[in-house]
Amino acid sequence: MHKILIVDDEDAIRVGLREYAEFMGYEVDEAADGMEAVLKCRESDYDVIIMDVMMPKLDGFTACKEIKKIKDIPVLMLSARSEEYDKLFGFETGIDDYVTKPFSPKEVLARINVIISRNGGKTPDGGEGHEIYNFDGLNIDITARTVSVDGEKADLSPKEYDLLFYLVKNKNIALSREKLLTSVWGYDFYGDDRTVDTHIKTLRMNLGAYKERITTLRGVGYRFEG
Repeated sequence: MHKILIVDDEDAIRVGLREYAEFMGYEVDEAADGMEAVLKCRESDYDVIIMDVMMPKLDGFTACKEIKKIKDIPVLMLSARSEEYDKLFGFETGIDDYVTKPFSPKEVLARINVIISRNGGKTPDGGEGHEIYNFDGLNIDITARTVSVDGEKADLSPKEYDLLFYLVKNKNIALSREKLLTSVWGYDFYGDDRTVDTHIKTLRMNLGAYKERITTLRGVGYRFEG
């Protein structure tokens, strides 16, 4: 059973999300502010966090940064503000998705299902399998979200993990930059092709001798050679 941490200073929002999440088969924990969320993440493990932006003591963006320092947990951000700047700042912070208030619990949980599936887990009504790919000395464990290069663990950013996992799952398939943006960053992401190119560049650096497995397709996009 997957475990969700819901972080919001509004009791009604936490209760509404909790009831629907538990109905869908998730285990749920709560926090009323960013500081409490960081403390809970130090003590427990979660498969995904639903995090509000505007909260007392510690805002959602800052809490997300602090949590990412200790654990790589996917984050879906909630906000009453829909400005493009807030969304871009959130993605730069390392969040996986962004939902603007007001929202329906059904939409939020649908996005949570996508995030968990994207990160190699299983949804409450789905099956489970340990996804591991080996390419010579490159070991990619999607379920555990780990990558090792010749026995040394690679230190990737959350989006670099997501990008590599997507490329590997679709190995030997030509993927356009638009397809990568939509599938890895989300259909409502406001970035452009340079976002993909920048992450591919840093990802290749982290793959060392195996960087050539990510092939550039001129005028199209990229392909992972499996």
